[in-house]
Amino acid sequence: MFYSLNMTLDIIEMILNIMPWVWLAVLIICCVVEAFTMALTTIWAAIAALPMIFIARTRMPLQWQVLIFALITVILIIFTRPFAVKKLKIGKNTTNVNSLIGEEILITKAVSKFQKGEGKTKNGVIWNITSQSEEEITKGSTAKVVEVNGNTLIVDKEN
Repeated sequence: MFYSLNMTLDIIEMILNIMPWVWLAVLIICCVVEAFTMALTTIWAAIAALPMIFIARTRMPLQWQVLIFALITVILIIFTRPFAVKKLKIGKNTTNVNSLIGEEILITKAVSKFQKGEGKTKNGVIWNITSQSEEEITKGSTAKVVEVNGNTLIVDKEN
């Protein structure tokens, strides 16, 4: 019985000795994951792991370390992530392609119901086009851009 208790205490002591290294590993893993995803999700856990390296050196019980880590992570996500997403403009790839909506284009290759055509914008760029109403638009006519879908302009035949 006594031998078993000493062995259990030795295991707990060993775990507490390596916990600063475990938190360092958590920090590094979270930073690597964040570097690949760039979604501002695991960076908060990495930031929370940094003070945990020093807290673990105080020999605080493991369950308290995990609880503090979780609390710091949740608090950082709730209070700082929205601000960071707004300032860094994460997930917002803005382009000027939407300025084409409403613009008149020249049809350079006829559009039919089952085949894409081509159209030339005022700045001379050739785009793939499809008809919104699925009616045929002949080469040389003009159309108005209604929507942009990827690299294809959805157009409506002008009357």
